[in-house]
Amino acid sequence: MTDLYGRHKAVLPDWLALYYDRPIEITHGEGRHVWDADGNRYLDFFGGILTTMTAHALPEVTKAVSEQAARMIHSSTLYLNRPMVELAERIAALSGIPDARVFFTTSGTEANDTALLLATAYRRSNQILAMRNSYHGRSFSAVSVTGNHAWSPTSLSPLQTLYVHGGVRTRGPYAGLSDAQFIQACVADLQDLLGHTRDVAALIAEPVQGVGGFTSPPDGLYAAFREVLDRHGILWISDEVQTGWGRTGEHFWGWQAHAQNGPPDILTFAKGIGNGMSIGGVVARAEVMNCLDANSISTFGGSPVTMAAGVANLAYLLEHDLQGNARRVGGLLVERLRAIGAGVPAVREVRGRGLMIGIELVRPGTDEADPKAAGKVLEAARESGLLIGKGGGHNTSVLRIAPPLSLTVAEAEEGASLLEHALRAV
Repeated sequence: MTDLYGRHKAVLPDWLALYYDRPIEITHGEGRHVWDADGNRYLDFFGGILTTMTAHALPEVTKAVSEQAARMIHSSTLYLNRPMVELAERIAALSGIPDARVFFTTSGTEANDTALLLATAYRRSNQILAMRNSYHGRSFSAVSVTGNHAWSPTSLSPLQTLYVHGGVRTRGPYAGLSDAQFIQACVADLQDLLGHTRDVAALIAEPVQGVGGFTSPPDGLYAAFREVLDRHGILWISDEVQTGWGRTGEHFWGWQAHAQNGPPDILTFAKGIGNGMSIGGVVARAEVMNCLDANSISTFGGSPVTMAAGVANLAYLLEHDLQGNARRVGGLLVERLRAIGAGVPAVREVRGRGLMIGIELVRPGTDEADPKAAGKVLEAARESGLLIGKGGGHNTSVLRIAPPLSLTVAEAEEGASLLEHALRAV
């Protein structure tokens, strides 16, 4: 492994982060478990950054990929593509957006980039509203609407971005307010901000902030924002790259916790739909999607192989009610983790929905984030046989828990016990 690590450092960028002091090579997986090159077995509670959504080596998906690859791997969007049409039909119907059109990309970054292109072209404006503590990808435009400086390497931007309060419930100037007061204060902030600008194209927001540490506002915030946005003709882009496909348990899409005023104008997705295959995409009502007045194609978006994987994976998700499983098993897991956290002084908060759970660590007796402790827990968990993630604001002090949605109760209990051991060891 040392040899592979040396080769990695010799040819790949310094900023391409690796987990662990001794990085591991994951060679294969099955169900909710993976193995490294040294033969060590791990319970996977991060799923390749929320991407292995159903299970590792899911037979239904691997069979679909193999059969499609044997027929045709690539053709581009210049030709009719049956798997792409089939997946687009299913996603359009599930999206909740009327008269929906779907455009496929290869990643969540590219999906958000496309959504920003559509919104700015439709509104004839390069002004964007985004949430503080947000993350939307690594492209030039996606970085420019990311409200987390740890993931925004340049201040240069093709967009004028204005940041709004509301993505983080338990920190900041409104943390001490009730939920209703919190929403009222954030709406007032939005209205004040719009009073100092004009012709804003869109608000882009994650219903639950992923890289930001699985933070979220009270239910209904974005519905209240929507009332203000609609008065100004401003579009709402819901970034569902991490929250989509039932991961939050209570809803199929994150926006549905804020559904009083209907679906978003634009919805972006990626990660879990391909169960590891490179799929991203945008859903928008036809009027918005068709607003571009120039030619556009995608060489790799909508690839027959990735679309076949998406069709099979989505069918498995729905047929086995993995959203319901995320609600049931995730509910048990978050309560178990809260009980553990209550006995660990470094745990400030355990938060989350379904199988999207964050554990925020601080220096005991303070509200000061402790990224070093988070790094140590990450290492200790791996030594115990558990893979987790981390994130959170500008300081990566939040442990991120996001296993495949087929997680069993026994595996949830095992993972909680391993994590408890890691927390107490640190």
